[in-house]
Amino acid sequence: MISFQRPSRTRALKAAVAAGALFLASGAAAQQGDSALTFQVTAFKQAVAENIGADEQIAAFYRARNFEPIWTSGSDADRARRLALIEAFSLSDDHGLPRGRFDANALKARMAQAQTGRDRGLLEIELTNTFLQFAHDIQTGVLEPGKVVPAIKRVIPRRDAAELLTRLVDEDPTAVMRSLSPSSPEYARLMRAKLRLEHRIAHGGWGPTVPGGSLKPGQSGNAVVALRNRLTAMGYLQPSLTQTYDSRIEAAVREFQEDMGLTADGVAGGSTMTALNKSPEERLKSIMVAMERERWLNLPDGLGQRHVRVNLVNFHAQIFDDNKLTFETKSVIGQNKSTHETPEFSDTMEHMVINPSWYVPRSIIVSEYLPAMRANPYAAGHLEVIDARGRVVPRSNGFSQYSSRSFPFNMRQPPGPRNALGSVKFMFPNKYNIYLHDTPSQDLFAREVRTFSHGCIRLDDPHDFAYTLLAKQESDPVNYFQSILRTGQETHVDLVEPVPVHLIYRTAFTSAKGQMNYRNDVYGRDAQLWRALEREGVALRVGRNS
Repeated sequence: MISFQRPSRTRALKAAVAAGALFLASGAAAQQGDSALTFQVTAFKQAVAENIGADEQIAAFYRARNFEPIWTSGSDADRARRLALIEAFSLSDDHGLPRGRFDANALKARMAQAQTGRDRGLLEIELTNTFLQFAHDIQTGVLEPGKVVPAIKRVIPRRDAAELLTRLVDEDPTAVMRSLSPSSPEYARLMRAKLRLEHRIAHGGWGPTVPGGSLKPGQSGNAVVALRNRLTAMGYLQPSLTQTYDSRIEAAVREFQEDMGLTADGVAGGSTMTALNKSPEERLKSIMVAMERERWLNLPDGLGQRHVRVNLVNFHAQIFDDNKLTFETKSVIGQNKSTHETPEFSDTMEHMVINPSWYVPRSIIVSEYLPAMRANPYAAGHLEVIDARGRVVPRSNGFSQYSSRSFPFNMRQPPGPRNALGSVKFMFPNKYNIYLHDTPSQDLFAREVRTFSHGCIRLDDPHDFAYTLLAKQESDPVNYFQSILRTGQETHVDLVEPVPVHLIYRTAFTSAKGQMNYRNDVYGRDAQLWRALEREGVALRVGRNS
């Protein structure tokens, strides 16, 4: 949880509010006599009622309290809420929210202009709407991601307006404001990294880029000096005067490579040079997009005491228990094609299938297999052609009479060592037909970039993944799994406790110690999200002491 409190600002903010910057109900209207005050109150309530808008939750909230204010009276409670809102707005830039949308100075000026009951009524609704906009932005994100990137299928966990307004009235408003941002350790670490990087950029960034296409241990010269200086500025190397690619530089390069998801060989080759020469501004954009993405995962009940997390661009699948990583394995994701990209969403794993059959998706049947079988009915002979009742269809009649629309059959690969799903698949039923599974193509896991599937997620160590899941319900998960595997029969095994699965996409993420890791934007999604955030008013805070 990130605190909104900045002691250096608080005294000035309190003075601005308490010194009469707000006219509101405690000003001249209260001194004009009972009839004038009654008129002011009536005008206030009428303005509130007329301008609530289409949000039924806001309307119900104000009707339930007979249109009494929560912001604009002279009471200590309303004053505390105004102060808490201004304090929160003053730190919105720290969270990477749209610049200008939450301008504390403009808000104070708007408050000072409220001179009549109607003015206060209009201001009341404006403050409510602005608070709700702020709460939604900082709590669950600025964007509707599916409208920006269709492959992001995530349901954003917006809190309802009545809940937020009721909390604001019933609880300490400063505490409510502080509680809005995600409480996850990852969000806190990303925000600290953002502030540190802004400070670094304001003081010169990481210096000049490193020239040359490749450097390796033992070399010396100006390019090595530039490499040394860059690694020092990035925090991977202690300052030194060496001009030689020595063991200290080699160790720093290895650490950098690990944080970038590169092969940690200590050689500054092409991929390492590209990553090294990324500007701090580009990295800052990645962090700010990651913060937005973390807000989308700010679920009311959390990610799950036990959950599976797959960071697509990190090419790893992980199991977490009580927020601690308990298992990790390499993964392969969908190819970088619009039809094959792995989508982002959350669902619940309910079971696994040992010795699975592969039922070929319709899209693959008509685009890849049917054309071959029209020319040669015995093509793709490792697959069975089956009818709607699951019966094998003889190939002797041929398939030349069918088009992609009229082909009436399905295709299936029985269990076996060549099965495309390998020996086990992990099911979290979803309309995208995405799941985790084994694969016979083990050579792909040696690649740095692993985008080879039709969309599903292949696992490097699926058996150990299964053992970890089954350990919650079986005293000997290894023998249990292996005994079923040896039968060769397709077997459905329920998980006694279903496990939430989160398919995420993070080009910037942290280690538990707070060290930043960066990955390539393999599908180009973060670039699209950054442009969308810019359209909403999000901007880099650079060029000044942050």
